[in-house]
Amino acid sequence: MTSAVVGIGAPPGTAGRGGPLTGLGPLLRLCLRRERIPLLCWVIGVGLVVGTSFPAIAALYPEAAARADLAIGVGSNPATVAITGPVFDSSVGGLSAWRVGVIGSTVLALMAVFTVVRRTRGDEEAGRTELLAATAVGRSAQLASAVLVAAAAAVAVGLLGLLGALSTGSAVTGSLLLVAALAGCSWVFAAVAALAAQLAGSARGATVLAGTAVGVAFLLRATADGSDLPWLRWLSPIGWVEQLQPFAANRWPVLLLYPAAAVLLLLPAAWYQRRRDLGAGLLPTRPGRAVGRLSGIGGLGVRLQWGSAAGWAVGLAVAGAVLGGVAGGADQLLQGSPQIQELFRRLGGDGGISAVVLAAIGGFVGIAVAGQAVSIALRLRAEEEAARTELLLSCPVSRTRLFAVQLLWVVVAPAVSLTLCGLSAGVALGARGGSGAGLGDGLSALLVQLPAVWVMGGIALLLVGLAPRAIGVAWAAVGVALLLGQLGDLLRLPRWVIDLSPFGHLPQLPSAAMDWTPVLVLTGIAAVLVIAGLLGFRRRDVG
Repeated sequence: MTSAVVGIGAPPGTAGRGGPLTGLGPLLRLCLRRERIPLLCWVIGVGLVVGTSFPAIAALYPEAAARADLAIGVGSNPATVAITGPVFDSSVGGLSAWRVGVIGSTVLALMAVFTVVRRTRGDEEAGRTELLAATAVGRSAQLASAVLVAAAAAVAVGLLGLLGALSTGSAVTGSLLLVAALAGCSWVFAAVAALAAQLAGSARGATVLAGTAVGVAFLLRATADGSDLPWLRWLSPIGWVEQLQPFAANRWPVLLLYPAAAVLLLLPAAWYQRRRDLGAGLLPTRPGRAVGRLSGIGGLGVRLQWGSAAGWAVGLAVAGAVLGGVAGGADQLLQGSPQIQELFRRLGGDGGISAVVLAAIGGFVGIAVAGQAVSIALRLRAEEEAARTELLLSCPVSRTRLFAVQLLWVVVAPAVSLTLCGLSAGVALGARGGSGAGLGDGLSALLVQLPAVWVMGGIALLLVGLAPRAIGVAWAAVGVALLLGQLGDLLRLPRWVIDLSPFGHLPQLPSAAMDWTPVLVLTGIAAVLVIAGLLGFRRRDVG
């Protein structure tokens, strides 16, 4: 008896009674079930921050004159505009769109990338796709279910944001445009992730490709906003959020770019997915050296992590030089505007202008490096799903040693990245002549983030040890920390909400005095998380 439907991995030219989307309904339910915890964290975390930004802006700047001064002050400095985007309207809705437009669309893009890659190339790498291919499932059903679930999560975030906007009496048209842009940007990068999953031969490679696309889109938008090249916004889905100009010009036709781009990316993804061999990718996999020696489990860790760690270190060193220059040029922006001074003090403390900006930048970079720590920690789970961990454990290698090697990289690699970023930021800041800040301030602003970074890495290791099926929660935690860190104090969110992020407890160096208590407490929490993860990893079944 033959299967009625050709499976995902069937060779080209075979036919069955079912279509390419046969079984989409059951796969949607399966995808929702497997993603329910991480997506719930993403939706609640991002949705609440977007939704509460409107009443918070209304409470923080109730007077139209104060909002107008804020908009003028932001637009007077290209460096600030490059980071946050321009303000197109000084209403409550317009300022809210400025605060959450770029950040929210970037975070939702990352949410879509992680979700789609995990449920496509990740499942394929773990062998689950091959099992599905033996059932009555169409060849494009799994890809479609992953994209649809990611798109639905973005819509849910938009609905929460819309409720917050309408609660303040903001214009319905602008509110709809803003939340539609946030969801639309996520749709585009869900399609980017779907295509990357066909190009790369591994989940890690697909995540790197799609994540790089998000980074390039952000940099294109930042370049357009910080220079005389505004046309570059049209090349970035994140820039399209600004081109819509919600609450200002309300350019509805720009909204059509999102579904058009998503469809154009999904068509080749579906075409190639139906024709390639199961487990293969369009981009060739680079073979290792024909002759080599790993020098034990430590050498294997170096082989697996070195390339990624070096890339992070170099990238953050370059980013530190750029951000240090931004902090050094902040004096001109802030000295003439009490509203902007208040804004940056809420972000970074009460010290000098350059120090305040550097503290805010340090928090932003710290959350980015937390993503590096989580990525390193979850490599342990990726090796397990690929059945390589079981092979290692059949050798004279204990689970404790295997876990300890991964822990060493979680601890050391982020420390190196933050150190290089702090050094380059301090050098650039001194070269720009920032007020009272220099090399030591650059290092302190970045290295103080380390305990919170270790906590995020500890959360990932805890999930690997105790709840490996819920590892997506680690990425959701990074996304929530990003939003709370950038918007929490500014939007006057409740203290208990801000305290959910470990970064909210750190001293805002160099603009505030050093406080060792939260640093030591967070380090202790990270240690407890790691020990719990190790105990779970030693006792649970591998696979």
